Amino acid sequence: MKKLGMILFVTLLALFTGNVHNAEVQIQNWTCGYGGLCRRFCFDQEYIVSHHGCPRKYRYKDLHLFQLEHPTKVIEWTGDKSICVAGYTGTKSEILELLLPLKLYAGDNQGLCAERDFKVQHGGFSEEPVECLIHIPGTRCLVTSGSSSSALQIWDIGSDDSDVIKRTGVINLKSTSAKGIKIAPGLIDDPAVLHGSCISDVQLTEIATGRVLYTVGNESLDSVSGLQFVNAHVFLICASNGTLLMGDTRDPSTAHHPLEESKSGLHWSFGLRSDSFQSEPSTVARLSSTGHILLSDLRDLQSPFCQTRLNVQQSPPNNDFLKVSWAPVLDSCLSVSGFDGTVHIYNTTNWSTEVQSPQPIFSHRGHDMSHDAKYSGSPAVVTTHSWHQSRPKTLLSAATDGSLHVWDWVDKITDR
Repeated sequence: MKKLGMILFVTLLALFTGNVHNAEVQIQNWTCGYGGLCRRFCFDQEYIVSHHGCPRKYRYKDLHLFQLEHPTKVIEWTGDKSICVAGYTGTKSEILELLLPLKLYAGDNQGLCAERDFKVQHGGFSEEPVECLIHIPGTRCLVTSGSSSSALQIWDIGSDDSDVIKRTGVINLKSTSAKGIKIAPGLIDDPAVLHGSCISDVQLTEIATGRVLYTVGNESLDSVSGLQFVNAHVFLICASNGTLLMGDTRDPSTAHHPLEESKSGLHWSFGLRSDSFQSEPSTVARLSSTGHILLSDLRDLQSPFCQTRLNVQQSPPNNDFLKVSWAPVLDSCLSVSGFDGTVHIYNTTNWSTEVQSPQPIFSHRGHDMSHDAKYSGSPAVVTTHSWHQSRPKTLLSAATDGSLHVWDWVDKITDR
């Protein structure tokens, strides 16, 4: 009888071990690598995830998904809980103001909050695909540029008594051939925008009157990949060839900082980091189409203090998708996207000139695993991403398949 009991015990132990192994295999095949990405992706594990939590430590504190009718490559914050997006495909584009899922802000009371979807607050239509969209801080005003005209469109998002985003004006530019215009909001009292498609076109325009307040005194025809104000007067321009130009709206001349020849011929984007204890951004990050990253002190833009190369699999399918962005709250964290369906987050604390292929501390691969990407035959590529301005680890990302994600990630080291 004892022998029979021992045989039965060994058999049950073997079956249990096999089931654990199978569960481990299933978990490894889950979309996020550890499980818990979202019920939409983890079909077979829906009951476990919904009611008992992830069987391993969460990689996400929150994750919410939305499917846009048309993909966007702009995500612009209009408030602490709202964003604007706009389509870039087709002849007409929808501009939407979306309220983030209320469940994201429910904290420990998420179980009492049923709202886990994005909610459309306001909407309107543009007569052209939207390439760039910015919100003027402190107002309900948007400014957009498109791919088929050389004018800037001015929009009013509306208030609680209307759900329509209305076009209220147009800024006609001096260069009628300008396409791919980049825009940055001014930091002066009267709403204004800095804009341009190439260096010689860059100017500051007052929104209310269309009056040109400043024009760059540089005849370069290099295309602009991005521009941003450092303070009320000083601004930075990144050319698509990686050259940085620093200007001041009180002086038409600009300081010119070209790249060394070995890095020419690539497409570059850039991002500024703001120091929490200073009023000015202190570090500039430049990202190339081959995955090179250069970090430069704002006081010495000619000599990067860090150079490294990320382990990216391919060149971006569209250079406009390239995005490098600093975390507004976390120290020394930057994010990169545009090469595939992934957003990578890196800690640059220990980066130096000798660092090669640094490893991300977190990677969001949700767009890779979306339904459309899996079954359409063409993998989704992240078109843009954006950090929340006050929630340290909350980001939004969008992809070519129309997917829009908001996610709050977990650092496996610091969040234990």
